[in-house]
Amino acid sequence: MQSAILAKGDYYFGKGGFPVTVKQLGSSLDPQHPHDLTAILHYHDFSELVIITRGQGMHHIDGFDYPVAAGDVFLIQGNIAHCFVGRIEMEHYNVMFDPAGLTLPEAELRQMPGYQAIFHLEPACRRRHRFDSRLQLDHIRLTAVEDIIRQMQAEIMGSASGANAAIFGYLVALIVFISRQYSTQATSYKRKGLLRLGKLIGLLEKDYAKEWNLDKLARLSGMSKNNLLLVFKDATGQSPIDFLLNLRLRKAAEMLLNSDCNISETALNTGFHDSNYFTRQFRKKFGRPPRQYRAISLCKF
Repeated sequence: MQSAILAKGDYYFGKGGFPVTVKQLGSSLDPQHPHDLTAILHYHDFSELVIITRGQGMHHIDGFDYPVAAGDVFLIQGNIAHCFVGRIEMEHYNVMFDPAGLTLPEAELRQMPGYQAIFHLEPACRRRHRFDSRLQLDHIRLTAVEDIIRQMQAEIMGSASGANAAIFGYLVALIVFISRQYSTQATSYKRKGLLRLGKLIGLLEKDYAKEWNLDKLARLSGMSKNNLLLVFKDATGQSPIDFLLNLRLRKAAEMLLNSDCNISETALNTGFHDSNYFTRQFRKKFGRPPRQYRAISLCKF
């Protein structure tokens, strides 16, 4: 297959434009909009939520071919080479967005098991699961997704004041709806496994300062400790305890910039009961101790 080419966000959002747009692709095999790379191996510097609305085809992604059909919903993260081949009357939406250019409500979204499953875990486990963990919507729920996308399209094509705010709102609504559907539609063994892991990660995101250990996490996940370690690292690249440590440090960095808590209070509020240990770990992750991190970061504003 041909070498992958880069599809830049500027091509679709416009240079300096609001980093959300929608491209609707019909069943024609010819290019349907400028920079339409549907059938050409490509990667991009933004994320793309794909919703298949009609027909079927084959999705070539990261070196493997997976069949897709109406009702399939999945995320393509940046820098992943992909294209569609063998399309048969296939129609779909590409909802393109750049998370780096948006202030998504990540704190709330990350607590949703379905969000963890479809937006983080499924892409990481795609090759091992042979794409069997993707979301599949029935006709009624697919219609509901299309309704949200059409409203987003209307704002993108229009010129009313507040359009970007409306587009952002519809994007968040779409993400939440899809995440909830994953939680209710996880019927296969592999989807249920991702959802269990998503629930566990969502719980850690919500109660990161709580006392956790591997035994407790294994009980909550319904897995043995060894299996949890294997599955968790396969999906996230980290052990559960390392994930929790990095989560606490991320929350501590946010707290240092957005509160008046001193270093000891920040450490305690984020689950560290030893402020010296907290300072060592913080320096290791961010390259400077908490006090210096706060001072330098606040001077940039």
